[in-house]
This record gives sequence, C-alpha cells and structure tokens, in this order.
Amino acid sequence: MPTQKSASSEHELVFLPLGGSDEIGMNLNLFGYGPPEDRAWIMVDLGVTFGDERTPGIDLIMPDPEYILEYADNLVGLVLTHGHEDHIGAVAHLWPEIGCPIYATPFTAELVKGKFRDIGWIEEPPINVIPLGARFDLGPFNIELITLTHSIPEPNGLAIRTPAGMILHTGDWKIDPDPLIGECTDEVRLKELGDEGVRAMICDSTNVFSPGVAGSEADVRTHLLEVVKSVPNRVVITCFASNVTRVETVGRIALETGRDLCLIGRSMHRMVGAAKEVGLLKDFPPIVPEEEAGYVPRDKIVYLCTGSQGEQRAALARIASESHPHIALDPEDAVIFSSRVIPGNEVLIYELQNQLTERGVKVITAEDHFVHVSGHPCRDELAQMYQWVRPQIAVPVHGEARHLREHADLAKSLQIPEAVVPSNGTMVRLHPGPAEIIDECPNGRLYLDGNVLTTSDHLRERRKLSFAGLVNVALVMDEDGRLLASPMTKARGVPDLDQDEESWLAELEDWVEEAVGRVPKKIARDDEQVELAVRRTVRRFLSEAWGKRPLIDVSILRA
Repeated sequence: MPTQKSASSEHELVFLPLGGSDEIGMNLNLFGYGPPEDRAWIMVDLGVTFGDERTPGIDLIMPDPEYILEYADNLVGLVLTHGHEDHIGAVAHLWPEIGCPIYATPFTAELVKGKFRDIGWIEEPPINVIPLGARFDLGPFNIELITLTHSIPEPNGLAIRTPAGMILHTGDWKIDPDPLIGECTDEVRLKELGDEGVRAMICDSTNVFSPGVAGSEADVRTHLLEVVKSVPNRVVITCFASNVTRVETVGRIALETGRDLCLIGRSMHRMVGAAKEVGLLKDFPPIVPEEEAGYVPRDKIVYLCTGSQGEQRAALARIASESHPHIALDPEDAVIFSSRVIPGNEVLIYELQNQLTERGVKVITAEDHFVHVSGHPCRDELAQMYQWVRPQIAVPVHGEARHLREHADLAKSLQIPEAVVPSNGTMVRLHPGPAEIIDECPNGRLYLDGNVLTTSDHLRERRKLSFAGLVNVALVMDEDGRLLASPMTKARGVPDLDQDEESWLAELEDWVEEAVGRVPKKIARDDEQVELAVRRTVRRFLSEAWGKRPLIDVSILRA
C-alpha cells in the first residue's frame, strides 16, 4: 500500500500513470478526485507493448493494475481515447479483474469487441458506445470528447471537468489539415477550452525532438500514387493496419492505377472489416483473395500487407523468406515501407529489407520517398496546442524519460507556469496548490506467456537459458546418501567443450560422483545439501572448461 504524504481531507485532483510514462506504449492513466482516503477514479486507456529479445517467448506486455484494483469500488469508468494497441490492447485481458464500465467511440469499440472475441469471450462485451463529440458524466467527472487527428480514425482528446478544475488529456494526436478520413482537429473547441480555463494538460511527447510538423495524409496519398505508377511490376505496400486512412489510400491507388487489391495478414483484414462495419472505407475496392492473386498479371496487382516492423511471423516476412503459401515476388517487383521504424525494431526491419534486396526486389522506404507521415505532434504542433489551450500545468506523457524532460522544457519556454515530469507510479497532485509529486504507488508489468498472464519471475531463468543453456544432473541414491548408479548428465544449448560431447559429459559425471562422495554422512540424507554440493561442482567445472554459467538442474531419486 502506498504511503500518503498528504494527510489532508481536502478534495484533491490527482494524476497517476501506471503505464506510458518513461516509455512509449502500454498506456494506463488514472485521474482521481476527492479526499485522499476516498477518491473517485477514472481510467484512461489500457494498452500493451510487445515483447522483444529481453523477454523471450513473450508476445504482449501490459501494465499491472494492482494499485487501482485496491480501489475498484471507486473506479467509475474506463475511457478509451482511440484504437491503437498501446491504448486498448490490454482491455480484454484485464477487464475481468477491473470490472468497471468501458466507454469508446464506434470504431474503437468495434476493435475492442474483436479483442474480447479473440480471448473467447462469449457474451456481448461490456462497452458503452459513445458518439464523437459526446459529453457525459462519470461520478464527479464530466467527460467531453474533443476531435483530434492521428493515424487511426476517431482519436479523441478528453476534456475532464471536475470541481477542482479541468484537465485536457490529449491522447495521441497531431495537427493534420487534411486527414482524409474524419474531421480536422477541432481548433475552435480547443481555444474555447483555453478560454474556459485548463488546469493541466496531459500531452503526447513522442516527437518532441522533431522540428516542424508531422505532415498530412493527403500529401502521402499524392506521393505514394506517383511511386506506385513508377513501378512496372508487382507492388507490395506494408503499413500499420490501424492506419485506416493509409489503407484507404492504397485502395484508391489500386483503382487509379488499374490494379487489383489483395490484403495479406489477419490484422489487415480485421481492421478493414471493423472500418467497414462502422461506415468507414465506403468506396473501398473489391479485394482479391490471396489464393487467387498469384494469377493476376504482375503489373495489375497491389498487395497491402502487415509486417512493416520486421515481425518474423507477419505476412511480409513470410513473403521475403519465400514461405508464404500464395504470394511470391520476382526481381524488379517493389516493396514500399509506408511506415516508420519503431525504435528497437531496426535490426529486424533492416534484415527484412536486405533479404528482399538480395532477391532483386526493389525496396522503397520513407528515407528515400515521401511515403509516410507520423501520427504524433512535432515541436511546432506542440507549440500550437499550448497556444490554443494555455494550461496552468504541463504534464508530458507518452515518451521515454528524455522525451518527457524535453517536453517539460519546451512547455516552460512557451510560458506555461508549471511543468511536472511523471514516471509510472508517481502520483501528481494537480489541485490544490502547485503541481507536485506527492506519492509513489505500486506499478509493474504483466506478461502474456502463451495464454497465461503472469509476472516476470520466470523470465530471468528464460533469459539465462537463452544465454548459456541448461545442464541436467540425475542421481539415484539410497537413504544414507550413497550412489546406487553412476550420475547421468544431459546438456542443452552448451557447446561441445572438447569437440567430443561424450567425453566432457563423462568427465563431468566423474566430478559429480566425487562431489557426492565428499558430502559428510550427517547431511548426505538431506536432498537440498546434496543438490547444493553438486550444483557448486558443476558450476566450477563449466566455469573452468567454458567460462559460462548455465542453468543447472539437479534431480535426486532416493531408493
């Protein structure tokens, strides 16, 4: 339990991130109002991040909601700002514990329903679908959806009104003068909020180091069309499936260039289906099934597929490795990466691009052609938002520590009176008094390992397995601690230490037998003591022979 630094019964307005601060992804934000001992809470977003080489075998990582579960009776709602995985991906997994009402706009709600179906949820998911621009009450909070632009339909800022003042939580956003799908950023309403008075703005920090503006989807459409026209053979375009505007752009390009369109990848089909379900993609062209696309002439087909981040199981990786059952590329075909490189994915992406290039496929990226724009605000857009909203307090989120600190410095340079840099688990008091961190609350991560949601306790051993392998030792002993047979050893992930596996394992078995013989009789009946002696011996042997320490598993059978 956290230790409250404020013992006052005065009503406070607080902000508490449990995910998405000091990192990009896995967003979970909490806003509380009331006396410290009895606050009402709302949750904004509940997302995931993805496993990497540091978490072998883990696909999804999500914030641990332990803190707010202690106050579940005071949690009046979960409001989702938009449908990206780092904002909705954990909802279906964690909602059964959290249990509060869920609120989302139609497209986001459709995506979340799909998440519930994926985990086998049979009943209708407990989602309250709210229209764009809606205003509704949750306990002491009055929520108004503010139309913004981003790289997915229906992104919403949240104007959260409380008796202690208004908070604007931006979610993810940018200023796109021509977003193609959806309305432009509601500049008029943002200025009106500024006139009304905004106590604090909780704001996206992703592109704070990037000068200028992110750019418009309309400009991408124009340039991407010209690039496709220049390719005489097959064209593969890979992008984030959630960027429905980019998906629509590819559909229109297919129509304008006289090409058939083929979608590849489950998430691409799912996103297109969800968009059509809520009335988006109204003039989308017919889709050629994967199994038929190979019969279309090379100059009459465009493929839209997943895998822009080099994901090894995604469609593009299977195409590049020639393991896709229906799609094959030839020299002079082209693959267009209409996406950015997410930090941490560089190696996988460049390996994929090299694999394609070695096969004679032309690789086109945002580094050499204008085929992508970010969905997050650059510095000029951040400055514009602060000029419109004029908050008393700037609270940067959605960024690593360096992003948050730079964002706070930028806000101060724009004459914002106060700025607080949070970390996951830091409770920020926004009212009364000056903004300050008043508490440290439990926070952590949960890992989806297969279909089991777990903590990280076992990952240390799994990383060690990937680094130095495993050695098993099996002993058969009598009750007095005497060996009844020679020790048996097996090694996994250990090199042939003398180019003769049988030889070094036999030598190791001799070391183990000698070690067991040296165990004093008074403790030889204790399995833990025998195991400790054997483990030390195996560790010393491998350290001398190899210089590494694998995991060591000792099994003792008493007969």
